[in-house]
Amino acid sequence: GSLPKWVVNRVSQFVAPKKIYKAGLKYPEWKRKHDPGYKPWVYPEQNTLPSVSLAELSVQHADSLENIDETGLPE
Repeated sequence: GSLPKWVVNRVSQFVAPKKIYKAGLKYPEWKRKHDPGYKPWVYPEQNTLPSVSLAELSVQHADSLENIDETGLPE
């Protein structure tokens, strides 16, 4: 089933920020242990993801995202 919008809004206002804050506190230690030199957001040459042509992008409005069929997508 789907959750009521007010539930999602409430959770995103209170629960999510606390979890993000706690994860952020642990990030420096985690990054020291996991490839500390890999920072593709700072060094674009480290990025191994394929580029997307700007011509392939389009503006999507929120109301068009309500009924997207994802049943054929792999997990």
